[in-house]
Amino acid sequence: PLGGIGDFSAFSFHETKNIISGEGGLLAVKDEEQGKRAEIVWEKGTNRSAFFRGEVDKYGWVDIGSSFLASDIIGAFLYAQLEHLEDIQKQRKAIWQRYQDALGILGNEGKATLPFIPEYATNNAHMYYMVCNTLEERSALINRLRSKNIRAVFHYLSLHKSPFYHDKHDGRELPNCDHFANKLVRLPLYYELTEDQQAFIIDEILGFYKG
Repeated sequence: PLGGIGDFSAFSFHETKNIISGEGGLLAVKDEEQGKRAEIVWEKGTNRSAFFRGEVDKYGWVDIGSSFLASDIIGAFLYAQLEHLEDIQKQRKAIWQRYQDALGILGNEGKATLPFIPEYATNNAHMYYMVCNTLEERSALINRLRSKNIRAVFHYLSLHKSPFYHDKHDGRELPNCDHFANKLVRLPLYYELTEDQQAFIIDEILGFYKG
């Protein structure tokens, strides 16, 4: 299971994820002793949590740490989403599937590449994307949608071409990385997206390719 692979596993609740708290995340720790240290790092380097559990008679700074604690408001917001996890996922999967069904013609005609879910995998409906045939085509599609107040965005840039990593790269060509960085576009997908709004987005995309 996810979270059981390796000694540490991190989960994100960033605002772009399916379940969100704005910022923040969750750390799953396999080893109990490492879990105790993770709690101390989380508690600004103190054993404060152990003190509140009555395990020590006072608390102080015992290790390195930082301010990782989320506020109660953020926790409450996240907890409410977790209570409705199944409903959120059901809605996101329905939106994802409507895109897949309506835009399938573009894949069949070779005008764009659409997501493919292998039989052995499941779909968490985190995002719906299309891979255009050229960078220029993607830019034109994004601009067309933006003119209709539809916010479609491209995904990550190639890490090896980023300012921070550029001098650390050994110079190898990474064509798949560049291919998706230059041609992938993400379509709006969020819980409150209505069927009428999604139909409008789909019509504009199909209109773009017909034009």
